[in-house]
Amino acid sequence: RRTLFCRMDPALSAVRLTVQEAIHTLSSSEDAGHILSTLGTLKRYLGGTEDPVLPEEKEEFATVHFSAVLRCLVSKLSPGWLELSPGGQLERLWESFFLDGPPDQAFLVLMEAIESTAGPSFRLMKMAQLLDTFLSTGRVAALMEEQCRPQTKPSFPLFQETLLSKVVGLPDLLGNCLQRDNLTQFFPQNYFPLLGQEVVQALKAVVNFLQGGLDCSVSFVSRVLGKVCIQGRKREILSVLVPQLTVLTQDSCLWQRVCWRLVEQVPDRAVEAVLTGLVEAAPRPEVLSRLLGNLVVKNKKARFVVTRKLLLLQYQHTELLASMMAGVKCRLDSSLPPVRRLGMIVAEVISSRIHPEGPLLKFQYEDDEMSRELLALATPEPAGDCSSVSRGPSPAPADTEPPVEMPEKAVESDVPPTQPQGSDSELDSDDEFIPYDMSGDRELKNSKEPLYIRDCVEALTTSEDMERWEASLKGLEGLVYRSPAATREVSVELAKVLLHLEEKTCVAEFEQLRQSALVAVTVTDPEQVAKYLTSQFYGLNYSLRQRMDILDVLVLAAQALSRPKSLQRRSQHGSLVPGTMCSPALAVSQTGNVAAPDWQMVVEERIRSKTRRFSKGCPQRELSGVPNEFSSVAGYFFFPLLQHFDR
Repeated sequence: RRTLFCRMDPALSAVRLTVQEAIHTLSSSEDAGHILSTLGTLKRYLGGTEDPVLPEEKEEFATVHFSAVLRCLVSKLSPGWLELSPGGQLERLWESFFLDGPPDQAFLVLMEAIESTAGPSFRLMKMAQLLDTFLSTGRVAALMEEQCRPQTKPSFPLFQETLLSKVVGLPDLLGNCLQRDNLTQFFPQNYFPLLGQEVVQALKAVVNFLQGGLDCSVSFVSRVLGKVCIQGRKREILSVLVPQLTVLTQDSCLWQRVCWRLVEQVPDRAVEAVLTGLVEAAPRPEVLSRLLGNLVVKNKKARFVVTRKLLLLQYQHTELLASMMAGVKCRLDSSLPPVRRLGMIVAEVISSRIHPEGPLLKFQYEDDEMSRELLALATPEPAGDCSSVSRGPSPAPADTEPPVEMPEKAVESDVPPTQPQGSDSELDSDDEFIPYDMSGDRELKNSKEPLYIRDCVEALTTSEDMERWEASLKGLEGLVYRSPAATREVSVELAKVLLHLEEKTCVAEFEQLRQSALVAVTVTDPEQVAKYLTSQFYGLNYSLRQRMDILDVLVLAAQALSRPKSLQRRSQHGSLVPGTMCSPALAVSQTGNVAAPDWQMVVEERIRSKTRRFSKGCPQRELSGVPNEFSSVAGYFFFPLLQHFDR
C-alpha cells in the first residue's frame, strides 16, 4: 500500500514520512543537536526559512500533521528537556511552532494541554505563559482573520463551534485550571477588551481583502461578538469596539457595509444582547444608525427589540433609582404619618443625588426633630469639624444644679403625670378603642361589570376606563362559565388577549385573576384554546414568564377537565367539596370566620349531650361514575409540546 501511494503522490508521502520520523526522534532522542536539527526540518513547512518547501507540501503539513507535531512538543515539555540546549535555543524554537504556525490549531492545542494538565506544575504554568504570549502578539486576530478568509475546502461546523467556545470561554476555563496562579491577562476585565481590539484588527484585514477583490465572511466574528454579549460581557468588549468603529465608519462606505454585515449575522438568540450593548455604548444617535444600517427593516427580532422592548419594556436606570421607585410604593401604601414623612425625606435626598442638575423634588411635611435629624445626616460635615456627637456627651458644668427628686407620694398619686407637649402619647391616645370591622366592606364602583364576553374582550383591549377594565377582568371568569356558547365563539381571541394582558393599574391579585380567566376559557373550549397555547409555547418574542404561564394554564385546565362535572361546578363557585364536615361550628372555623363565643359552645354542648341521634355525620350521596372529559382532548395538551423538545 505504501509503495502504491508513493507512486500516486510522492510529495505527500514524503511529508508524512518526514513527520513520522521527526515525531519518533523527538519522542526518544536526548541529543540536543539531533533534536534541533529535527525541529529545523519541520520548521521549513511553516515558511520563513531560507529553504522553503513546495506549496502543496506546506498545505498538507498545516492541515494534516501540524496538530500531531504540537501535541508531541507538549508531551516533551519539562525543565530537563528544555535545558538540553544551552542559551535557550531549544525553548525559543519550541515556542515558535505555536506562535508562527496556523493560529487556530495552535490555540486549540494550547487550550487542550492546559485543561488536561492536572494540578499546578511546570508544564501547566509554561503553557499558560505561552498562551499569554499568544494573546499579546495578536494571534487571536490572526485566528479570526483565518476564519474570515474565503474557504477553498469544505469547513467543519464542529471545529468552528469548538473554536468559538474556547475563544469566548477562555477566562472561565483558565480560571478553573490555574485557580490562584491565574495570570492577570486572563481576567475577564482584561481579556474581553483585548478581544475587542483583536476583533477590530480582524475587521481591518477583512476590509483589505475586500479592497483586493476577495470575498470574505464575518460570520465567525459575529458569533464571537454575540456569544460574548450573551455571557454578560458586552460592556467590556463594546467599550473598545464601538469607539473605533465610530471613527472607521465615519468616512468609509466599505467600513459601514462591513459593520452592517457584522450585526446582521449575529445569531438570533444574541440579537437582543448585542443591540442593547450597542445602544448603551453608542455616543450619539447618528453613530448608532451608521453602525446598524437598515437592520431593523431586515431582521424581525431586531425590529421587535428596538421598536418595542428597548422603548417600552426595558429601562437602564441604576440599582439606586429602581430602589427609590420601589420605596415610593411602600410610602403610598403606608397609613402611618412617620413612615410617609420618612419616605418624603429620603426621596428628596436621593433624587437630588441622582439628578443634581434637574428640578428639585420637594414635599410638604411637618418640620420636627426627626426630619431635622434626617436632613442633618444627609449633609456631609467638613473633614476638620469635630461635632459633639463624635466626641461623645459633654460633661455637665460644675455649677449645674442637682436634679430635683420627686417624693414617693407624688409617684403613688392617682393623678397621671403631665406629658410634655408634642410627645408620642398624643398619637396613642385612641388605642383603647376597638377598631371597627371593615373586612366585609366593598369599594363602590361607578362602572358595572360587562354582561357579555365580547364586551369583556373589547374592554380589556381598547378601553381607557380603568374601572371598566378592572371590572371586566374581575368578572371574566364567572362570565365565561355562565356563557359557554358565547365563549367558544371568541375563545382563541380571548386566550390571546389574556396571554398578552399587562397590568394597566394596581389590581389586587392581578396574576391570579388573569390565570383563572385563562383556565376558564381553556376548560370551556379545550381543543381550540389548547391548540393555540401549545403553538405559542415555542413562538418567538415570548418571555420565560409567558411560557411558564402557558404551562401552568394547561396543567390547571387539565386538572379541572379531569374532575366530574359536579366537582367542577362546586370548585368554580367556591363551595365546599363533598366529604367535608357540615357541623356549623366546624364550617365557621373552616371558612376562616371568627370562632363562636364560649357561651354558645357551652349551650351547643348541652344540647348535644341531651339529644338522641340514630346516626352521626352528614348524609353523603355516592357520586356516580361519569366519563373523563380530559381523555378526548389530552392529545392537544401534550403532543404539540413535544414537537420541538429535542431541538
